[in-house]
Amino acid sequence: MNRPDTQALGGTVNARIGKVYMSLSKAHRKAADYVLSNVFRSATMSIDELANAVGISVATANRFARALGFDGYPQFRAELVYGFEAMLAPIDNLRSEVQRPATSTEIIAGSLNEDLANLEATRRGLAPDLCNQAVRMILNAERIYVVGYGASAFLGGLMAHGLDPFCGTVQSTIGSGGPSHVARQLFKYTSRDLVIAISFPRYAEDVVTILQQLREKAVPVLALTDAPSSPLASLANVTLYAQTRRHFSPNSEGAALCLIEAICSAVAHQAKAPVHAASEMTKFVLPWLYQEPGNSTRKAAAQESKIITHDQGE
Repeated sequence: MNRPDTQALGGTVNARIGKVYMSLSKAHRKAADYVLSNVFRSATMSIDELANAVGISVATANRFARALGFDGYPQFRAELVYGFEAMLAPIDNLRSEVQRPATSTEIIAGSLNEDLANLEATRRGLAPDLCNQAVRMILNAERIYVVGYGASAFLGGLMAHGLDPFCGTVQSTIGSGGPSHVARQLFKYTSRDLVIAISFPRYAEDVVTILQQLREKAVPVLALTDAPSSPLASLANVTLYAQTRRHFSPNSEGAALCLIEAICSAVAHQAKAPVHAASEMTKFVLPWLYQEPGNSTRKAAAQESKIITHDQGE
């Protein structure tokens, strides 16, 4: 997947500007120069915002669109937006939402309702065979690397944290030193390992590039993304989907995180001796866990006794 070519995406507008540029008025040339230098930014702007950025009136901005052969500014902007739709959708949603009168309580409640709807859609879309296959891939892998950039890097870090007690070696891209450093690590991966790729709209190109390279090495890939149309879906061996729609941001990280936590729960359920693994890890990190003064020894002993009794019961 290549980066969007702003010249190609704004090609029709650029061509129109090129044909009439010499006949444009001084103010219209000023607008044309701004658009040519800021194709993506211009596509995000309302007519008022463009007029303010260029330093012309709204009426002049509308006449500029007509001078290029468009019926008006809406048609001009629609032509600019073409090809940027997925990137601009969250911006347009946000513009619409902030113009709608609402209290903070209404916005918070509405946001929670969005997440509830996302979770229900995600739950309904679960495919039993794919869920079972995803858990087996995780448990059978010698090494696991969770790849994600942007907000997905933090999701990947949380997934690595959740899988760590039950898997041999789990790493994530968070704090990794960038895509090229991750690629150096993944170069060593084989068919016995697993890469978990996380990306939601707007998809990170670095994740797609890494998966394309891994396909040549036949490294198994589990993808977490939003829809079959995602570029990750065609590059993964198994894909699980989370609906992540939101009005005030590109994605709901909450819905994605719930899917990740659910996967980690399934892994814990199917792992060998999960209680023993969890208890040993708890015992090891006990010095870093807060305990009430004076009760630390008794609490530690009671916890260890409880764990031993539980393990013997199994």
